[in-house]
Amino acid sequence: MTPRTATRNLLLLLLAALTACGGSDPLPPPSADPTSLRELEQGAIVGFADDAAHVWLGIPYAAAPVGDLRWRAPHPAPAWSGTREALSFGQVCPQIASPLGGAPEDLTGQLWGDEDCLFLNVYAPQRSAGASPGKLPVMVWIHGGGNTVGHSGFYNGAPLAAAHDVVVVTLNYRLGPLGWFLHPVLDDGDVLDASGNYGILDLQFALQWVQANIAAFGGDPERVTVFGESAGGTNIFALLVSPLSEGLLHGAIVQSGGTASSSAQRAMNPTDDPEAPGAPFSSSEILLRLLGNEQCDRHCALGQMQTTAATALASRLRDLDIAGLFDLYSDGEGLLGPASPTVIRDGHVLPERQFIDALDDPEAFLQVPMILGTNRDEPKIFMVFSPQHVVRFAGLPLWRRDARLYDLYAEYGALAWQLRGVTEPATRLRQAGLPVWAYRWDWDEQGRRFGIDLSGLLGAAHGLEIPFVFGHWDVGRLSGLLFHNGNAPGREALSGRMMAYWAGFARDLDPGRGADGQGPHWAPWNGGSGASFLHLDTEASGGIRMSREHLSHEQLIARLADDDRFRDDNERCSVFLASFRFGGDSRLSEDARRLSCALP
Repeated sequence: MTPRTATRNLLLLLLAALTACGGSDPLPPPSADPTSLRELEQGAIVGFADDAAHVWLGIPYAAAPVGDLRWRAPHPAPAWSGTREALSFGQVCPQIASPLGGAPEDLTGQLWGDEDCLFLNVYAPQRSAGASPGKLPVMVWIHGGGNTVGHSGFYNGAPLAAAHDVVVVTLNYRLGPLGWFLHPVLDDGDVLDASGNYGILDLQFALQWVQANIAAFGGDPERVTVFGESAGGTNIFALLVSPLSEGLLHGAIVQSGGTASSSAQRAMNPTDDPEAPGAPFSSSEILLRLLGNEQCDRHCALGQMQTTAATALASRLRDLDIAGLFDLYSDGEGLLGPASPTVIRDGHVLPERQFIDALDDPEAFLQVPMILGTNRDEPKIFMVFSPQHVVRFAGLPLWRRDARLYDLYAEYGALAWQLRGVTEPATRLRQAGLPVWAYRWDWDEQGRRFGIDLSGLLGAAHGLEIPFVFGHWDVGRLSGLLFHNGNAPGREALSGRMMAYWAGFARDLDPGRGADGQGPHWAPWNGGSGASFLHLDTEASGGIRMSREHLSHEQLIARLADDDRFRDDNERCSVFLASFRFGGDSRLSEDARRLSCALP
């Protein structure tokens, strides 16, 4: 590509991003639809009509976790008098705004949200008020975003609800340091308040709300499937191993998730603890930052932390405004915001042992049917933001610096993700006697747009399957570059099949041929010989088909060691560390020795 061609293509790309992918006038606010009147435990509520669905937005499922309720288990939302109009989303939970979490692009990198954020949204097939409620399957969506960014308003459940007669619920939960913060000063004797897992407790409280109220929307509280992506999938594993989740869910779909979690020591201890060092942004490190100043160094702050009454320290933490709290994490801001440890194995809300090990014990987790899956090119959504891998201008990617090495990073990163997100947990669940289905999503038909190879840059990247599940293609400013007329026929057909499989699973706890019975049969995972997982792709790229192209951990490390596409050991070790370093795998040191790679 010549400089002149690159410049011309860049201008075209910028023009397309500004015209085809946003900039339209905002839609007028919806009007309340009297036929959507419903009676909840909290009071009467009315929503609006959206195509063939009724929608209720911004329903509080818990009290605002503010003031003395910060870093406590959720409390019931207050009742209201009269009829509440549920016509707009509730506030998002505090976070460092990121486009990957559905934030407006002009807010990127800024503090965004409000602590009063525990709201959910309901999408259901239209029916008149007072009509027979029916008992429709319920699908509760848990958004991803590293447990630091994201919000429920980024997802529209109306197309899925209308297409397959399901009730879809999307929700907010506390994120980052407000969702996960474990420290002894917050322990006032209540094990839930002191657990540190406020985000998980929010999810469980929302599921309790579903049990109590979903029948008013036509949903069946005995058929609740949770589905979530990335950190949302990890949170689903947390729900499954939590003793507090009994009776709250009956099926689970984990999209690009995993079983990684943080020990209580890593979440809580200082980094220089001699026996169990904490994470760089553990709660003790944050408290030391709060106590320290120009006149009080780390040693002084440590002394204050050890001698000041716990109640006084807890009050000082709760008295911080949101900006002051997030400022304490300022060095930890990255693509997904503050780097506080999340999903903490506290021993009460969540078990002390690793989640993957809990799956070996049928008494240690909630035994429900599951779907597990990953995308073929998971890491590319992160690599496309990295100047190490991609030439960018004005925030937009232009081309890969080294296509060969770029694809090696993506290939092994995705295989490692498949290993920890599908192969290993599915095999253990199957051995425990549970039905499990697995998939790999392969769609990569973005094509070339204005000379930019979007299929090569993104392909089947992390998170791009979500619009296919919801049947809704608005993902922000670049929507028109990813989803356009050129790929519409295959894309919409694949989306239709995925929606049918997901809804079929919610209805029958078996995806089968989909809710409409028209897709290829999705056989359960067997982990041995024969077909084990479903490829999800368009007919032009091989279609939907069963496969067993999965590797064990040993096979994947051997493949990495023998791969002659690497030019030297430096490349091999760099790809190895990028693929395995952050997976929480205890085999990291052994694998590094086998590959002659030095750990940082």
